[in-house]
Amino acid sequence: MDLTPTTFAGGCGCGAIRFVVHEPPMLASYCHCTRCQRRTGGGSSVQARVVPGSFSLTQGEEHVGVWAPPGGFEKCFCLRCGSALFSRNPADPTTVAVRFGAFDTDPGVRPSYRQFVAYAPAWDTIPDDGLPRYPERPPAAT
Repeated sequence: MDLTPTTFAGGCGCGAIRFVVHEPPMLASYCHCTRCQRRTGGGSSVQARVVPGSFSLTQGEEHVGVWAPPGGFEKCFCLRCGSALFSRNPADPTTVAVRFGAFDTDPGVRPSYRQFVAYAPAWDTIPDDGLPRYPERPPAAT
């Protein structure tokens, strides 16, 4: 596959799933919700929202597991190794957010806010990084 400077590849830990993002990510954020904590085993997750329609699986679609929590984006992961890969809007599957750790290289965008900080665990202090903090979802987030 020919990767251009605006194409970003990634995948899971075991290599069963591979994907590409054909446009630079639009924005990134930290999420401190309890779903992200339990899904990742950490205090938060960091993800990049990509241009709608720019994400595609290139290998291993049969290995993608999906958890569809009520009222939230579907959480997609590798059924073989458990890697958290991306989330997508069930009402519009072209709306995708890719977990930073799933990219092969620097996605070129940095988190610009922190959401659901009201749920941050006491054992994981949020750094004083100057990013806006929202107790729940940011006002204009979809």
